[in-house]
Amino acid sequence: MKWFGRNTSAGQAGPLPTGNKGIGDLGEDLAVSFLEGKRYRIVERNYRCKGGEVDIVAQDPRDKSLVFVEVKTRRDLSYGVPQLAVTPFKQRQISKAALTWLVKNRQKDAAARFDVIAILLAGSGTPTIEHITNAFELAY
Repeated sequence: MKWFGRNTSAGQAGPLPTGNKGIGDLGEDLAVSFLEGKRYRIVERNYRCKGGEVDIVAQDPRDKSLVFVEVKTRRDLSYGVPQLAVTPFKQRQISKAALTWLVKNRQKDAAARFDVIAILLAGSGTPTIEHITNAFELAY
């Protein structure tokens, strides 16, 4: 059985990863599976440059536009809903990285947008995934 991106035996769910990196990696894996299930093509993961980082670069199956996806994952709501962590500062960092990616990949005239995927890991239950399309505009 596969649960939270981990194979488990005898149908038993494995524990959630500890630490922010483990939770973040799990969230990104869940987001990729979610997008692939909606027929998005994953172009790149974890693109980093001097100006910032983009978690997922994907192509929308409907209009072939590029989608720069920020994934935010939380174990619970003690710090608020995950999407609130995409602050104006974070939006600027993502925007800079997206612009760099577009130039580097000779796609500067391509249609593109910024989405956020917010994931709430509800203990032993199924994670809640919210896909926010056009979550913010280019910011720099």
